[in-house]
Formats: sequence, structure tokens, C-alpha cells
Amino acid sequence: MASRYAVIMAGGRGERFWPLSTSRNPKQLLALTGEKPLISLAADRLEGLVPPENVFVVTNADLVEATRAAAPQLPPENVVGEPMGRDTAAAVACGAALVEAAGGADAVFAVLTADQVIGDLDVFRATLRGAMELAQESDILLTIGIRPTEPATGFGYVEAGESFAERRGIEFREALRFVEKPDADRAREYLQTGRFYWNSGMFVWSVDALKRAFALHCPEMAQLTETLAAFAREGRIDAGMAETYPGLEKISVDYALMEKAENIVMACGAFSWDDVGSWPALENHFEADPSGNVRIGTVETLDSEGNVVFSKGRLTALIGVKDLVVVQAEGVTLVCPKDRAQEIKRMVTTLRESGEFSALL
Repeated sequence: MASRYAVIMAGGRGERFWPLSTSRNPKQLLALTGEKPLISLAADRLEGLVPPENVFVVTNADLVEATRAAAPQLPPENVVGEPMGRDTAAAVACGAALVEAAGGADAVFAVLTADQVIGDLDVFRATLRGAMELAQESDILLTIGIRPTEPATGFGYVEAGESFAERRGIEFREALRFVEKPDADRAREYLQTGRFYWNSGMFVWSVDALKRAFALHCPEMAQLTETLAAFAREGRIDAGMAETYPGLEKISVDYALMEKAENIVMACGAFSWDDVGSWPALENHFEADPSGNVRIGTVETLDSEGNVVFSKGRLTALIGVKDLVVVQAEGVTLVCPKDRAQEIKRMVTTLRESGEFSALL
């Protein structure tokens, strides 16, 4: 049986967790939900499934050293940095090149993300094991869908078709189509059909299957994989990226491949999953006080309810307010309604364009 590998994509900036998350210390390097950074938890989840020496991390060049420090269980040389962001298709191609150089074209690997929170780890590992077995046997591209618990508008969706197989107690179904983030009405329709799953952004495939799919649907990424694999065999992956990345188109793996390919199978993810996309998501991971406030750090409240408050190292006090996000971090105070937390990214963009607060971003 061919070797099994994993590639963790860790290039995000996590701007919706500003001001705690900054370009120098992004979301995946933060211990948002426990004692360990999210990238370290992502590596830990592979214990017993993929050995640390077979786990690669693709991040930003300026975050390589910080990522190595945040995930010390991985070999330092397995953390590589892209010289510039070219979206997820390029990151996947880079990961595939590293895997091919290490394990050959028949190696199977999972593509995972560094900034999700996953529970029910036995079920998660069984899902990956089953997916890797199927990817070894068939010329397919596997994705993991998460059964939706609410009509969320912040995720893309996958429509599931007929049953494809069952492995290790996990159901695998044909994937009919990928759809973009819907509006609220469409999301409710998706939920009611029972056929739609959240797109988790996690994939499993063999290097060969991925290269064939790239060659058919996105030749630029097929060529990138070949080129970077040659550099990786020489231990010069950084030089390869420096040479190839400036001319690449920015394109996501969903658009480059998953929305076009016809040999896609979806694992029905039955484990708990949270994209932890913004401050209100922390309500799912911390116990609230009797008034529904999630208080992280040094916080006092009076006649206040339903707030998410982060304040480590200094006291933050709330009086008579409801349903707010309040954050004290990195010399910045943030206050916004919970239902507008997605607009924090817009605020970061505005501040960056002003040029006045770059040190805080």
C-alpha cells in the first residue's frame, strides 16, 4: 500500500478575529479554543493516521518560523512558505509536489485546513481512513461534506447524489455539484432537501488522480505541480516557488477543479465541525454565564446579556448592553454588534487603506 500523507493549508490571515489576529499573528497561530494554537491541534488530529514526517504545512513565507514554533511536533523542514498568496489551487499544487517528491505519484494525501475546530476525533479519523482507502483504489477526488445544522450563509455547499460506498462506518456519496455561499432563503431550501452539505474545504486524493484532474481542468496547476515536484526532489522547493509564483493566476481549488470535475465523491462527515469564522463562533466553545455572556479573560458584566467579550491582561467592564462583541487586544478596542461581526474584515481593509494603523494590522 502506498504511503499516506497530509497537507495542512495555513495561509489565511484570519481578519475576522482582528484585533487579536493580525498579519504577524494570524488566526491559525492563536489558541482560540484551548491551550494549543489551531495549527497544532490540526497536526494532533492526525495522530495514529499520518506520521508527523508525512505531514506538510503550506503557509506564507513570512509566517514559516512562527508556524514551526506553533506546531513543534512537525519536522521544521516540512513547513514551507509561499512567497505570495495565489489562493488554494496553488497551495494544493505545492502540497502535491511535496508529497510526490517524498512518496511518489501513487501516494495518497489529505488536504486539511489549519483554522477549523473538529470534535469526535475517532469519527474524523475513520472518515479520513475510509477516504484514503477509496482514493487508493479509484480515480476519484474526495471531498468531505458536513451535514448542516442551520441555514448558514457563510459556507459553500455540496449537493450529494447516490451512494458510492461505505467504509469504516462512513457513508460516501457521489457529489453532484458545488454551489457558492447562498442567501438566507436559498440556504433554508438547501437545509430542507437533506441533500446539501457544507463544503468543509477538506479533500483526499492520490497525487496521480489530482494531476490528471488538473491536466484536464486547469493545466497551469498541473504544470506547477510537475515543476515544484522537481524542485522538491532537490530540496529546493522555496526556489521553485520563488521562480513560479509571480506569474500564477489567483484561483481557488474549488473553482479550478471541484466545480468542473465529474469524478467527485463526498464523505458524509458525521463529526462535529466549526469553521470558527468570527468572534461569535466562540459561543460554541466556551461556557456562557447565566446571562448568556461568553467572557474570556478579565471581564465583569452588569445587566448585560448575550455578549462575547475577550480581554486578557486588563479589565473590561460591560453595563447594560446586549449582543455585542467586545475585544481588548494588541492595543486596540473593538466593539460591534454580534450580527455585524462579519464586517470586521471590512474594517481591517479600511484601516489598511488609510495607512495610519498598519502596525496594528
